[in-house]
Amino acid sequence: MGKKYTHLFFDLDNTLWDFKTNSKYAMRATFTALSLGEYKIDFDRFFQIYSLHNANLWIAYRKRQVSKKDLIRQRFQLTFEACGIKDTDPLMANELYLQEMPRQSHLVEGAKEVLNQLRTKGYKLYIITNGFKEVQHAKLLKAGLDGYFEKLFISEEVKVPKPGWEIFEYAIKSSNAKKKSSLMIGDDWDVDICGALNFGIDAVYLAKDGSSSKMDLSAEKSDVRTIQHLNQLMDFL
Repeated sequence: MGKKYTHLFFDLDNTLWDFKTNSKYAMRATFTALSLGEYKIDFDRFFQIYSLHNANLWIAYRKRQVSKKDLIRQRFQLTFEACGIKDTDPLMANELYLQEMPRQSHLVEGAKEVLNQLRTKGYKLYIITNGFKEVQHAKLLKAGLDGYFEKLFISEEVKVPKPGWEIFEYAIKSSNAKKKSSLMIGDDWDVDICGALNFGIDAVYLAKDGSSSKMDLSAEKSDVRTIQHLNQLMDFL
């Protein structure tokens, strides 16, 4: 990249905090607590259905087509309907699930090692994340990540979800950072990378599955590096 960055902005879920693993553990605990196995539904199938509905609702939420209230109710309500589960309150299920989520602490491989190196080198570290404030703060604390970051910018608090340019502007200004000295690191091309590019800051795309198929022409107009492992971030910082 050939530039001197001073302020690094990380996504949280699936960039540092292993959302895929942690969410499954949290859902299994919820599934067990609610005795949902009595409905003769396989947990893996249940989780697959939930994940699909949840992903679609988050896309709608980012587009401001559904509210937080609708999202947290519908993701379980739609899953229960698809699985033939009755007499279970979707809001209660959501509450149990959100209680379990921060209790999980699996990190993306290399997360703490990279953060330790970056901190030693004097970088100022921040997080820009979509998510609910009551969960994201607790995730950092439980996983032992809270001490690495100067500030945590959560879409619910800023009132704008990624990829909206406003959340990036808010984070940059609140950090007294310069756009040319700022770098965004994230695993979601549309949300993290395109959001950063549209605001005018460089980005690193963490493509853990080894694929960069989502990259579009905007990448050719900006300074984007694709990595498959967090440790590769140190190759050019």
